[in-house]
Amino acid sequence: MRIFLFTLICIVGFQTLFSQQNANYKKPNILFIAVDDLKPTMGVYGDSFAITPNIDAIAKNGTTFLNNHVQQAICGPSRASVLTGKRPDYTKVWDLKTKMRDINPHILTIPEHFKNNGYQTIGLGKIYDPRCVDKDKDKPSWSVPHIKESTFKYPKGFKSPALGFYQSKEITTKVYALMNEAKRKGEKNANEYVRNRYKPPFENADVPDGAYVDGAIANRSIELLENMDVSKPFFLAVGFKRPHLPFVAPKKYWDMYDENKIKLASYQNKSKNAVDIAYHKSGEMRSYKSPELKYRSNNQGLLELDKDFQRKLIHGYYAATSYIDAQIGKVVAKLKEKGLDKNTIIVLWGDHGWHLGDHSLWNKHSNFEQATRSPLVIYNPRVHKGFKVDTPTEFVDLFPTLTVMAGINTPKNLDGVSLNNQINGEKNTSKLFAVSQYPRGPKMGYSFRTKQYRYTVWINNKKSTEPIYKEDIHGEELYDYKVDFNETENKIEDKNYQKTKTTFQTLAARYFNSQITTKKVVETKKDIPRKNKYAQNRANVVSEFITKQMSLSNSKSTFLNETLYNKYASNAEKTRGKGLSNEEKGVIYKATFNATRKILMQKFSTIEISEINKLERKKQKELSNKN
Repeated sequence: MRIFLFTLICIVGFQTLFSQQNANYKKPNILFIAVDDLKPTMGVYGDSFAITPNIDAIAKNGTTFLNNHVQQAICGPSRASVLTGKRPDYTKVWDLKTKMRDINPHILTIPEHFKNNGYQTIGLGKIYDPRCVDKDKDKPSWSVPHIKESTFKYPKGFKSPALGFYQSKEITTKVYALMNEAKRKGEKNANEYVRNRYKPPFENADVPDGAYVDGAIANRSIELLENMDVSKPFFLAVGFKRPHLPFVAPKKYWDMYDENKIKLASYQNKSKNAVDIAYHKSGEMRSYKSPELKYRSNNQGLLELDKDFQRKLIHGYYAATSYIDAQIGKVVAKLKEKGLDKNTIIVLWGDHGWHLGDHSLWNKHSNFEQATRSPLVIYNPRVHKGFKVDTPTEFVDLFPTLTVMAGINTPKNLDGVSLNNQINGEKNTSKLFAVSQYPRGPKMGYSFRTKQYRYTVWINNKKSTEPIYKEDIHGEELYDYKVDFNETENKIEDKNYQKTKTTFQTLAARYFNSQITTKKVVETKKDIPRKNKYAQNRANVVSEFITKQMSLSNSKSTFLNETLYNKYASNAEKTRGKGLSNEEKGVIYKATFNATRKILMQKFSTIEISEINKLERKKQKELSNKN
């Protein structure tokens, strides 16, 4: 009896203690810092030339993921993937036009999930790419409306930067002169008129930090922390815009670097045994214009820049990075001043890497190392120890990592894995590889990065969600970073790498098999059975024509046929024999067109849909002329 009573007292006492601890548990805040186009040019990543003391300080007691990779090296698709924990073939955001929620209206985002779990979620700056979400910068994500740039404050004597970038008298004078010229000519879009004529790729101006947008973002973030409601946890997302082009930064950050000591990329050619579509013409770089700039292509079709100009661009990139580092330092200093750092997780990430002349490439937009590798640093105040992880990680891992760290439920359908164990000191992740992808027209390149190798396979007219066969392969690449960090030679046909090649082909096949969508994406509407012969014949003829012109796969061709049948049958049902005017029919056709476009987005990119619409009009016109 005494033993039983003692045991009962112990159990009750433990339960009481546990309940008290649970009641006292305070959910951690999240400071979520996104930096546009940031590659690992930081001291903590081993770049001795970079001056980034504030980022390095965060990493000192946090976890730095040295082999972290983006899902697609371009802003919109990358951010849609990071913030949903889903790969681009699920979000179907492969470009800078597709709206994330047009495809998946109920897709769950990181800040939205935290909001649903009792957090106040606040966003400012560039978190999502504005071209891929609604005008409210994804309204479901935020507890309060996303803070608009128009509300930012600038130092006395300064107004918002010209074109969103520039503050120097020399550049702003030219910009405003072109603005006035555009107005005199009656141009509808004065900004576009100016950008097409004058948009320098860098600016070195003796101005205060707050004169540029990123300084204003930092200052507003500081205001938010100063007045933060701490009665409940917060998720504060701060999105800095540099070091994206143009490289604008106050003069003092340019002065940190001796331009004469800047080293240019050592290898500025295509790889030996190259797959040509792996490269691009650096179109983003070419869009930056100034009278003295002359862009030219080399004999490989790649952008060729003078060495002095290359050096200036690299100088600008580093200056802009140091400028952002300083802004991050100010925000973290305010966090500490308010005593919030003791319960705030800090996440620092860049949305992709950046080519600075390697392979004669500039910008991102590739599956090479300099484009896919992007920094990820996570500080957990409850661990407060520095670790470095060099096994593969990827940005889809961020969503589950944050939920585990915050002690909230983790959605079941995420594509990544939690990195919480690594934040607590484990050296290796459970992943064999990170997966990146990049489209080139109808082809998609999937790149698998392990600790030592990169294997990239280019697929014709298919995505990972479809069955992929040997005949679908356009080309393959294999790089060994242990002996060739600059990717100078594609080893795919090297006899010494055939076992490695076979291993990667097997790994890729398993990955693709795991991604196949088994359920039908679109089903024929029950209210429109397939009995309309006109719609069926028309869909067959038009889809067959488009399939041949675009070399569509069988699955895409079938999907297109079904979608067109529904479109034609729906139009016929709603208009034939109704006595409608042409105007009334036009309204119906427009609605059907918009609905069809959304359906096509489930299988096709925006560029492919534009081509489908063009070819459909052409074939429809041809059929009408025959009749």
